Amino acid sequence: MKDILLNIEAIIFASEEGIGANELKQVLQDALAIDVNKQEIVDLVAKIKVKYDNEDQVFDLREINNQYLFLTKERYHEAVNQLQAHKDRKKLSQAALETLAIIAYRQPITKLEVEQIRGVNCDYSIQRLLEKKLIQIAGKSETIGKPLLYATSDQFMQHFGINTAKDLPQLKDIVAEENSIGEITV
Repeated sequence: MKDILLNIEAIIFASEEGIGANELKQVLQDALAIDVNKQEIVDLVAKIKVKYDNEDQVFDLREINNQYLFLTKERYHEAVNQLQAHKDRKKLSQAALETLAIIAYRQPITKLEVEQIRGVNCDYSIQRLLEKKLIQIAGKSETIGKPLLYATSDQFMQHFGINTAKDLPQLKDIVAEENSIGEITV
């Protein structure tokens, strides 16, 4: 019985968006080759919930929308919020910066066009930029397949202190003459 309880606890913990009693029953039957009914599952989950009601635990076992899931107890929300804020402050990778620059200068642009310029897959970089709200979906292209168009967001403009994409520095403003390759012949 204890093995079943621990398996249920592990399954609920591993389920990202929660898991219902019927799905939990099916997973247990497939994993442990046992026959359990829905009421037994509900009763076992209630036993696990008692364990997490204890003050020594940092999680609550909740049922939301007929799905069981673990949530951090309210008294730990500030610490978890600080962790999220800390993660959000982390710097962008070189790949994400390159992707952001391409989008900023060529907006609106499709992911395929960004990938053609960079020469590599940009799924992760675009996802991170969307999560950080530095870019946004600006519509759909009229080309075959109607791919999404990406553009910089208001948060991007605020972060860099510009009003429009036209305010971005031009290449001639960035490249100094001493950065040229080779010798100048007179």
